[in-house]
Amino acid sequence: MESLAADLRTMVRTPLHDDHVAQLREIGRLVHYKAGDTIMELGVPSDTFFYMLDGEAEAIDTVTGHRYGNGSLGPTQFIGEISLLTGGSTMLPVRACKDCEMIAVDRDALLDLMRKVPEMSDIIVTVFAARRRRLLESNQASLTLIGLDQDRNIRAIAAFAGRNRIPFRTLDVADSEACDIAQTCQIPQEPSVIFGKDVVVRDPSPQKVAKLFGLDLDLDDTVQDVLIVGGGPSGIAAAVYAGAEGLRALVVEDATIGGQAGTSSRIENYMGFPTGISGADLCWRGEVQAMKFGTRFAVPRRATGMVRQGDGTFCVTLDDGTQTCARALLIATGVQYRRLPLDRLAHFEGAGIYYAATDIEARFCRDSDVAIIGGGNSAGQAAMFLSRSAKHVHLLVRGQSLAASMSAYLSGRLDADPRITIHYGTQVTGLEGEDALTAVTLSSAGPARLETRALFIMVGAAPNTEWLGDDVKTDDKGFVLTGQAIGRDSAYETSVDGVFAVGDVRSGSVKRVASAVGEGSVVISRIWDHVAKLQGH
Repeated sequence: MESLAADLRTMVRTPLHDDHVAQLREIGRLVHYKAGDTIMELGVPSDTFFYMLDGEAEAIDTVTGHRYGNGSLGPTQFIGEISLLTGGSTMLPVRACKDCEMIAVDRDALLDLMRKVPEMSDIIVTVFAARRRRLLESNQASLTLIGLDQDRNIRAIAAFAGRNRIPFRTLDVADSEACDIAQTCQIPQEPSVIFGKDVVVRDPSPQKVAKLFGLDLDLDDTVQDVLIVGGGPSGIAAAVYAGAEGLRALVVEDATIGGQAGTSSRIENYMGFPTGISGADLCWRGEVQAMKFGTRFAVPRRATGMVRQGDGTFCVTLDDGTQTCARALLIATGVQYRRLPLDRLAHFEGAGIYYAATDIEARFCRDSDVAIIGGGNSAGQAAMFLSRSAKHVHLLVRGQSLAASMSAYLSGRLDADPRITIHYGTQVTGLEGEDALTAVTLSSAGPARLETRALFIMVGAAPNTEWLGDDVKTDDKGFVLTGQAIGRDSAYETSVDGVFAVGDVRSGSVKRVASAVGEGSVVISRIWDHVAKLQGH
């Protein structure tokens, strides 16, 4: 029997060992489905692992109602994909082709067993991750975005979905299929978001899409051992080590897992990846690893305030008004690019002004001139990435050199690329256009005006610390003070016992992905000590 996807033939054909199946029997239960029965429904929580003993099942393309992929799942195979690790929603329904007998194991019990049996965990995680990758590449998804090129709101949803590994497909408003969907759903033929075959997402937003796929967790009153605020490299590394050490951990991220680093098209100086790796792929691997150990992620959830309770726990208020509490708090919120003081900047954001260069943004730059403001590695990586599809890339640098702000290997490549021009001593002074950006005016020794429909702003670094209040001390730029600067033994302890900071948000940190990962990994030992002390161990 063929596997669910061609690139999974070998992996799916590698069955769990007999002793793994025996352990599943001990913690699971036998279930039976008749041919034609639905085993997993679209959009319901993915909270059960199904191991096939006998029978045959198939995933269903929600749009066509037909089998997804070229094969089905049979004995020794298991049902599901990476949503099971997150507790997210089912992305494709599954039905029985023949009468089935399976072992059903509750998600929490499976995760506990996976922690104890790494060989079994490796097989399950590899197959689940590959299935998600196949789904992302197939353009067969339960989320349909209509009007990506016409509507900035749809573009924002596409960017959110893409960076959070939510599969989606796109249609132009004028496509015949979009017309059919409009008639079926009884809606105008205009930019829209459709879930499944005919569920219209009213007033669509990234938050509503996150809810559909179970990313926006319903947080209960459970007190976490550690609450990690920020899902960039440092936060993800901490999430991996917290889960591995048996701490109950929750990560809240206000935009997309991976943070600023997740938007990097290529990281070439990270150890272990000699040919480079995209920031999104690196962070995705870390997120899957953390989920394997039981760490949960809630996206998009922005922290707006923090208070310390009398019992020493910390309660963080989120942007929807809910609160979540923990015995220790890790600040890993990183930095964000500064919004330049340009007239009509907000008007053009999402319609010509961008803060990340990914595949979503690149499609709007094809065969046109692109401008990037910035002289750091992120700006350089964006220039290299966009040069593949843009007619020409203009890097606008305020200073007279890149030597102090960009890695030498990267600046050398920019100089050598005929499709990239570096404009030194240049600043943007104005934005032109009606509904979308058409040109920018410049203050420079070179051109005074540049026609472009895409301006990427990658300059400056503002720390995300306004939600902390006055108890956690920061320097004059808002970065969190830690270690010797405030008389602490650990380099990651803040002025408040039980509150730690890592990564770019920390004053004096080295702004590199590798150092952020290192800090997130190391800090967990201190957090463990703090939690154990609170619990009297």
